[in-house]
Amino acid sequence: MSDPVRALAVVDLGAVERNSATLVGGLAGDAGLCAVVKANGYGHGAVECARAALAGGAEMLAVATAAEAVELRAALPEAPLFVMGALSPPELDAALWAGAEVAAWRAGFLALAERRGAELAARPRVHVKYDTGMGRLGASDPDAVRELVGAAATSDSMDLAGLWTHLATADEPESEFFDQQLERFRELAEPLKDEHPGLLLHAANSAATLRDPASHFDMVRCGIAIYGLDPFGSDPFARGLDPALELRSYVADVKRFRAGASAGYGRRWLAPSDRWIGVVPVGYGDGVRRGLSNNGAVLAGGRRHEIVGTVSMDNVTIDLGADTAVEPETPAVLIGADGDDRILCEEIAERLGTINYEVTCGISARVPREYRP
Repeated sequence: MSDPVRALAVVDLGAVERNSATLVGGLAGDAGLCAVVKANGYGHGAVECARAALAGGAEMLAVATAAEAVELRAALPEAPLFVMGALSPPELDAALWAGAEVAAWRAGFLALAERRGAELAARPRVHVKYDTGMGRLGASDPDAVRELVGAAATSDSMDLAGLWTHLATADEPESEFFDQQLERFRELAEPLKDEHPGLLLHAANSAATLRDPASHFDMVRCGIAIYGLDPFGSDPFARGLDPALELRSYVADVKRFRAGASAGYGRRWLAPSDRWIGVVPVGYGDGVRRGLSNNGAVLAGGRRHEIVGTVSMDNVTIDLGADTAVEPETPAVLIGADGDDRILCEEIAERLGTINYEVTCGISARVPREYRP
């Protein structure tokens, strides 16, 4: 047996590449894939997953911040980058230095981009954002959007690159608002593309991409799906996706509990009978959420064992039963497969009342990432 590792996130880059290729293969017409690698690649590793997504056919990489664009540019000198988020003046400078395309939804920002581009000898490429119903960033007045598109298109010092929106309920299959947003976007976007043939139209996130080819336009922006996670929170394998991340640890100790003995802070679990308890040296400091107290599971010795007691910062305790073959240094899996069983991020998200995005994004920086081809 190899030496135990306290905590390790194992990322299968081949899965990221395959998922990207699967998404590309399902796109309508000539639509391209923009791989979203913000938030450190949803906790998987931005640079490594960006390379894998490009190998799988992605044509562009999207992030939320200028700092993320700078990180990618250092590793990927030629990759097309798009910063989707709001940028302060210093952040805009950093994004332009990185050669990233940027989002715009106010005339004042266009003027700032023109000035900063001239001073930095960079020609900004902008994607005008139309708020069709998400209610966050973006211009919601169609006339204002037309004015922004026209201003960017006629500028002598910037280029109009795209027109985009974001969909609020694509992951809710019964939502009619999804169709309303798409129609709202189409009504404005398609005539503008007729006026500006090079305009890149994009609206779809992962859920929309898998849900409706009518949402694909010229490009889709997929994040969660490239990592093999189901944007609908169900079964990624049913959608042809391969989960890329496993979270592993080991059983650091095995203890005999008598009936009534307690595990963890607050004595929130008492042994109902004599049994064995395993201690796994990971906790909420690693991203194993406290909400999994008496509400989660760990795979060890090829079997599923329930988390008992309160999840602490650095340890969880698991119920090994009355008789156990699990010994100290037995490998433990918190996300991933062991034997015939598997714990999916979707299962953890359901237990926590959240989404799979938060599960992987929450794996902390103190957990090393190991990348496998």
